[in-house]
Amino acid sequence: MPVRLGQKLTGQVIDVRYNGFGVVMLDDYPIHMANAFLDETVTFEITQVNRKFARAEVIAVVEPSPDRVETGKDYLLDVGIAPYINLRYEAQLKLKQFQVEKFYRAAGIEATIAPTIGMENPTHYRNKTVVPIKRDGDKLVTGFIKRRTPGEILPLSDYYVNDPVIDQTIGTVRDILNAHHVSVFSDETQQGEMRYIMVRRGYYSHELMVVLVAQTATIKDEDAIANEIATVVPGIRSVVLNHNPRALHLLMSGDNRTLWGADAIHDTLLGIEFEIGPNSFYQVNPQTTEVLYALAAKKAELKPTDTVIDAYSGIGTIGLTVASQVKQVLGVEVIERAVIDAQKNVANNQVKNTTFITADAPEQMHRWQQEGMHANVIFVDPPRRGLTNELLDAVTEMRPDRFVYVSCNPATMARDARYLIDQGFHIKGDVQPLDQFPQTAHVEVVTVFEPNN
Repeated sequence: MPVRLGQKLTGQVIDVRYNGFGVVMLDDYPIHMANAFLDETVTFEITQVNRKFARAEVIAVVEPSPDRVETGKDYLLDVGIAPYINLRYEAQLKLKQFQVEKFYRAAGIEATIAPTIGMENPTHYRNKTVVPIKRDGDKLVTGFIKRRTPGEILPLSDYYVNDPVIDQTIGTVRDILNAHHVSVFSDETQQGEMRYIMVRRGYYSHELMVVLVAQTATIKDEDAIANEIATVVPGIRSVVLNHNPRALHLLMSGDNRTLWGADAIHDTLLGIEFEIGPNSFYQVNPQTTEVLYALAAKKAELKPTDTVIDAYSGIGTIGLTVASQVKQVLGVEVIERAVIDAQKNVANNQVKNTTFITADAPEQMHRWQQEGMHANVIFVDPPRRGLTNELLDAVTEMRPDRFVYVSCNPATMARDARYLIDQGFHIKGDVQPLDQFPQTAHVEVVTVFEPNN
């Protein structure tokens, strides 16, 4: 190995990876580290070594980038919440544009990557968070797990990217649990009750949901705890217990029981009201989501005569927000509870031209094609792993007039773009990044494809 644990070295950052880590090369051996930006010279200490690369911690910035800012919030680096906290926001946007360019270039695709659309206030934007809880002596603490010490929580009161009301609510709920001496689940002993606290808040409605995520099906004094939360938390509409045994390896299960109030909260997006349950997929940055979906609809060049398919439709956010612009929307989603929520959202908004069904998207699209249906526009907004070959094949077989791909992972989007281009499609217009997750390394991207000829 060219380096050893604990070794201190100085080098120049030649790249910033999509995970937010800067890269220093020692001969042909990469060393990855947080809080290191392009062209900076940094002194660092090696913390992990393997055959392919090493990890390090920056201990001094010798020659800083002109885009470096010192925010005094380096604790956020320790837990990975905000890897770009010390990078000027305009530089964050340029870096994300550059990273999207790299992925497309690596896929052999010539495309124009537009400047990243940013936020006016790129802090305190998240409408949902899930935080771990641990006991420290005679008190409970909430925060985030440290990157280098997975069993240790860094206590936090300001998470910087959350709606401040959410941060306040986390502290209030934690203190109520502490007052009732609720136990916390331990991986070592496999005993205890609480694991996480989840809070969601409507950006427009200000309705608030608290979910107590527990190892056990019940927790001590649960009714009294729920009533106390309802008494002291402003805007509270729902308190839910989520039974989530550690063996499931999930932040939350689908096993919910409402302890107080409603089963869901509501919020609006582009004038459409959505019912949002504990497990609903709902974009975490509502301000940029409105920009994102309006942009996707504009790039789709929707017409009143269009038939639209919303694949991976979730609770119907894309389909319902474009329904007023087209003839009909057909949504398909494999998760049944998401489709139930989507159907409620159709009814609540009195939308007459939109239908959501539970099915595997590629199989359903194949059935629609066999029935002779032509989709003018297909929207997709898949998870980070991107699209399956089966879905891509279904798109190429249907040959919609326009295929609008919204992605939270430009690496898998570029991979899928290569597949579509090889199957007779081309990119229409610019590829548009949008900063859905300021202060982090993630970026949302919209690309429109059309069939050749």
